[in-house]
Amino acid sequence: MASIPSPTQAVWHLGPLPVRAYALCIVAGIFVCVALTLRRWRARGGRDEDVWDVAFWAIIFGIIGGRLYHVITDGEKYFGSGRHPIDALKIWDGGLGIWGAVAMGVLGAWIGCRRKGIRLTAFADATAPGLAFAQGIGRWGNWFNNELFGGPTSVPWKLQIHCFDTVAGHAVDCGTGSTVQGYYQPTFLYESVWDIALGFALIWAARRWTLGRGNEFALYAMGYAAGRAWIEALRSDFAHEFLGVRLNDWTAIVVFLGALVWFIRHRAEPDESLYTRPRDSETGPGDGEPGVDESEPEPVDRNDARSSAASGEAEG
Repeated sequence: MASIPSPTQAVWHLGPLPVRAYALCIVAGIFVCVALTLRRWRARGGRDEDVWDVAFWAIIFGIIGGRLYHVITDGEKYFGSGRHPIDALKIWDGGLGIWGAVAMGVLGAWIGCRRKGIRLTAFADATAPGLAFAQGIGRWGNWFNNELFGGPTSVPWKLQIHCFDTVAGHAVDCGTGSTVQGYYQPTFLYESVWDIALGFALIWAARRWTLGRGNEFALYAMGYAAGRAWIEALRSDFAHEFLGVRLNDWTAIVVFLGALVWFIRHRAEPDESLYTRPRDSETGPGDGEPGVDESEPEPVDRNDARSSAASGEAEG
């Protein structure tokens, strides 16, 4: 039977150090995002150190936000009878909510941009395609963990899923003499392809039209939310619901509408400068310092000086 195989191993040990495929996929996505943002920021007249400084804050806050969203929306996995709350800190076992990661990542980027005198919307626009690519790459961590798949299916591209111990990082016997649990919709693949296509679409849109004021980031938010909505409908994993609709779908609706409002309000505005304060041509301003060069006095017009002197003599 034609199918997409899933790995039976997601953790490898280098001596006592466990190397998890999930973490490697997340790191690879972050690397691609930073590399592409560096290239786009540089092309717009920005400096490489700006990206590194802001990325530090965005990545730290993004990871914290992603984990918080996951723990809050799936609290039954960590709290209650027979559960171990300390497991909520074990991010290496998987579990990052993209909505929380993006929201807190933006907060972290705002802190970094404010410290450097960078306009947040300009930085967000430069980062948007890289974020989409990072999400597309990160989804392969779910493939290694045999998780977040859709309902049973018999389509030729069905995904083979194993009974899997995520903590141990390997497939286990299902009790039938086989590790194969069944064949399901490969929703991780759908989302990965959607995200990567979205990244290329954003790059094309930025070349085709004059965007700015956060509009490219708004397009990213709308594009991701639209894709997540239909992919979420295919998933079979447990999720909290409100009015019969999965929580992540409600989040996607709110994000899409918010981004749409932003785009409509700012679509006619011209592009903006990258910085909120002047930058010295060689070193730029320090953190919290104005970038005004006061090393040279204003030139004096000699003719005006002579006229002033003559006027003074006449009055004397």
